[in-house]
Amino acid sequence: MWGCMDKVFIKDLKPSISFKSTFLVKEKNLSVDKKGNPFLLVVLSDKTGSIDARVWDQAESMNEMFEVDDFVLVKGVVQKFQNRNQAVIHGLEILSPTSVKIADFLPTTQFDIEKMFDDLMEIVKTVEDAHIQTLLFNTLKDPEVHPLFKRCPAAKTVHHAYIGGLLEHTLSMCRVMCAISPLYPQLNRDLLIFGCIYHDIGKIWELSFDTDIGYTDVGRLVGHIPMGSELVERKAKEISHFPFELKNILKHIVLSHHGLLEYGSPKRPKFLEAVIVGMIDDLDSKMQSLTQLLETQSTEASKWTGYNSMHDRYFYTEILKNKIKNMKSTL
Repeated sequence: MWGCMDKVFIKDLKPSISFKSTFLVKEKNLSVDKKGNPFLLVVLSDKTGSIDARVWDQAESMNEMFEVDDFVLVKGVVQKFQNRNQAVIHGLEILSPTSVKIADFLPTTQFDIEKMFDDLMEIVKTVEDAHIQTLLFNTLKDPEVHPLFKRCPAAKTVHHAYIGGLLEHTLSMCRVMCAISPLYPQLNRDLLIFGCIYHDIGKIWELSFDTDIGYTDVGRLVGHIPMGSELVERKAKEISHFPFELKNILKHIVLSHHGLLEYGSPKRPKFLEAVIVGMIDDLDSKMQSLTQLLETQSTEASKWTGYNSMHDRYFYTEILKNKIKNMKSTL
């Protein structure tokens, strides 16, 4: 085996740089060029991003050496192709997951996880309904739920797709609810806070996030929405004289938070609080994902991002760039 070196992160790979470092294989496909010669298309990743890579020499034999989700030690060089960085792989070895630092490969929230959890618990203390507050405390302090909830991503790719992302998303939604609930006195604030905390809690079992962010078997077979509803049922049974109607109201918020049947909700929202939870979930998700898109694709050379297939449009970056400049100037 080659001698190990310090980790080189993908964000630091520049054209014409030769490198030797560890990566996680995200994609792998064997193809042929116009002359019929085989070559290997690979996507390498770490916590800072991903890079397209190519194997031109001995592609077929190298294809047999590793699989998607393997950790690999790669020797190669970076080149510019169609205005994007691309790695040409000259050598590769498989690594055991125990020989790498997992923290190098899983992106993590920029915020302090323990501080976010403490802030969330302070909001739970403001819930007035004793049954809802007890259910939330019992859930968040549950020995199985507690560590998973603090580390779980909020999604595989779309938004808050990093360690601590679910907690960050949940706390952000709660803060929005705390801000808007006084403006709409017809809303039940306790139900809103419950919905923020419970709407995606099933993702702690839906997603796997030990070596990479993906889906578990139960996640694919059942999904986070039914599992969240099942958790309400289970935790309500632990509380003496938990009102039957309240339990069903709480389960409905979880079951309907995607808003539409075609978006995966078994039920459409049937009361104001259920509607609002779905709307704020969508708002916070889009705020994070679009901000990340604008920041990562914002350059001095262009006022626009590249075409984004998910949103079917280009995005204008100048407003955010000016906001960031103004924020830096006041520091």
